[in-house]
Amino acid sequence: MRTSRRFSLFATTASAAAFVLLATACGGGGGGGGEEGEASADFITIATGGSSGVYYQVGATMSEILADDLGADTSVQSTGASVENLTLIEDGGAELAFTQGDAVDQALNGEGPFDGKEIESLPVVANLYDQYVQLVTVERSGIESIEDIKGKAVSVGDQNSGVELNAKTVVDAYGLSYDDFDADYLPYAEAIDQMRNGQLDAAFVTSGLPNSAVTDLATSDKVKVVPFTGEGREKLLAEHDYFGEGEVPAGTYGDSEAAETLTIPNLLVVSPSLSDDAVYDVTKSLFDNLDQIQSSHNAAKDITVDTAQDVPVGEVAPGAKKYFDEQG
Repeated sequence: MRTSRRFSLFATTASAAAFVLLATACGGGGGGGGEEGEASADFITIATGGSSGVYYQVGATMSEILADDLGADTSVQSTGASVENLTLIEDGGAELAFTQGDAVDQALNGEGPFDGKEIESLPVVANLYDQYVQLVTVERSGIESIEDIKGKAVSVGDQNSGVELNAKTVVDAYGLSYDDFDADYLPYAEAIDQMRNGQLDAAFVTSGLPNSAVTDLATSDKVKVVPFTGEGREKLLAEHDYFGEGEVPAGTYGDSEAAETLTIPNLLVVSPSLSDDAVYDVTKSLFDNLDQIQSSHNAAKDITVDTAQDVPVGEVAPGAKKYFDEQG
């Protein structure tokens, strides 16, 4: 039987203080150095993404582990993903959040959707797995290349989501803009439904492989993942360090050909209001039960202790680093 461990929460900001009033808490000492304002709590909200996405599936498993192993009250919050999640971390609305590396980079530098509202600290628990930036369509659309989306109806993901950040970056690299096509802001499940019904021609999907919503589409339509090739691809790789080369293997969605694409690191960030001891406990709980997380989705099989500290943006939280250092 797993042992239960309580962890401490520092109310170092006004938002964190508000959270403490809402969480199950008691005063007094505990881990984390005994500073004033310290309280113990056992409530963890994990900000994920749409309920049909990989974030949500993996996050739900993490929630079960933390509830069992730490004796914590946990909840999984379905969100618009990266940008919304980082805002929730900043505002004290979540303790853990899934996000893409580019969103963290923009948040720390006050760029893109974070223009004028730079976030000072986004400690990272771990680099989890790579996301694949995919432009998904169906055979009847006639879309063979990214340039072919001109004049088409295309979902770019929830507004200000990590998917939309990628969509904007990709279309710009290929010399396009939202003015060149009918851009719609839809979560995966809704985008897939509209594509199936002929109301939408394509959708940007940034996720692990396979994406369950696209897999569902493949049960009724012939799916095609549009390849990222040529000068646009080279520009993306040259100008953005967080992009890597990737490929959607043939057969992922029943398609017969592999498609060149791009990858982007997927990170688990933690509220800076959590004490180092609390972050250590969370990290230990998750990685001591890594087999359970890896079984939650095919994409999660890439989560390992060896690659967890390969963080291209931001810094690994001290509590998490302590755990990984203990693993050698």
